Amino acid sequence: MSTARQVPDLLSPEFAADPYPAYRVLRESAPLHWHEATGSYVISRYEDVERVFKDRDGEFTTENYAWQVEPVHGRTILSLSGREHAVRRALVAPAFRGRDLQERFLPVIERDSRELIDAFRHTGSADLVTEYATRFPINVIVDMLGLDKADHARFHRWYTSVIAYLGNLSGDPEVTAAGERTREEFAAYLLPIVRERRDNLGDDLLSTLCAAQVDGVQMSDEDIKAFCSLLLAAGGETTDKAIASVFANLLRHPDQLAAVRADRGLVARAFAETLRYTPPVHMIMRQSATEVRLSGGTIPAGATVTCLIGAANRDGDRYRDPDRFDILRDDLTPSTAFSAAADHLAFALGRHFCVGAFLAKAEVETGVNQLLDAMPDMRLADGHEVVEQGVFTRGPRSLRVRFTPVAR
Repeated sequence: MSTARQVPDLLSPEFAADPYPAYRVLRESAPLHWHEATGSYVISRYEDVERVFKDRDGEFTTENYAWQVEPVHGRTILSLSGREHAVRRALVAPAFRGRDLQERFLPVIERDSRELIDAFRHTGSADLVTEYATRFPINVIVDMLGLDKADHARFHRWYTSVIAYLGNLSGDPEVTAAGERTREEFAAYLLPIVRERRDNLGDDLLSTLCAAQVDGVQMSDEDIKAFCSLLLAAGGETTDKAIASVFANLLRHPDQLAAVRADRGLVARAFAETLRYTPPVHMIMRQSATEVRLSGGTIPAGATVTCLIGAANRDGDRYRDPDRFDILRDDLTPSTAFSAAADHLAFALGRHFCVGAFLAKAEVETGVNQLLDAMPDMRLADGHEVVEQGVFTRGPRSLRVRFTPVAR
């Protein structure tokens, strides 16, 4: 097993600026690396991260979420296991797939996307990060829940503080305090709404959560608040970065952008390849339940394991030419990319596979298609350099584009 002296530091400025060279070093020479500052074992190869996520033999748990996630969200389905996890997942999952998603929420997604695009399509230029990507998924979630979009600034502040808390690998006390305040503020905001909604059910997602039953089990007010907090942070941050990254990758590869413009059936491929090439979430933690042998050494029982999705998704033993963005690659399967059978790791795998994967797919595909319809000649603004930022989650800082304006 490697030591800190032999590999790049996950908390260094160099890693934050561009983690991919460090990922290569980790995969090749330190596939199991003890990182003193985070107190975790870091794994980076596809086969190892896949094994941890699928966890067919009960070797890994999500007990780490008790200290990593619960202080800001409360107890969510992420930290549950066994029947308790299965029942809670069954309560929330139907709203994010199938008929509910298509009939109830796809019109919301389409409307929210059009409203944002209409605000800048006549200008000839836009920053797709600040004017679209950071706003779109939050608007969708708020509309789905039947909340007030006038509170957008508060929702955005809450989810960014939660994500900062989760990615606070250096232990900054101010970031920790801000995340914990967010839990209190969000509870004070949402719990009265939940209680009122129970007495006046509507056609929104919050009402669905209030009324849902599986095997006689209902979600408590605290369960609903915790899930909505998780949905706001995870659904906002990841989809925000995914949409921006899809366009960043396509705009930097004009031939592939042209192919997507000509054949919109390639949008799903572009999203799937973006999830592999520049995933919005670069690391997820698990906890070992037993002593486990992985590439490079042995992890003791009860240890925190940092799974580097960003590294595993560029493993040359899994993908040909992994540092090349290629929407037509034949070693990635778009038809399963948004299910637990995915052959990338951006949504995790196994029983904790992202419950919102199909919602993210619907949002990204809608956004890409509507933006291309409104701005068919979209291109990067002259001199604009796409710069990614983030360690725990990662995406373009800004994405300035130009296009032929459309009259109001």
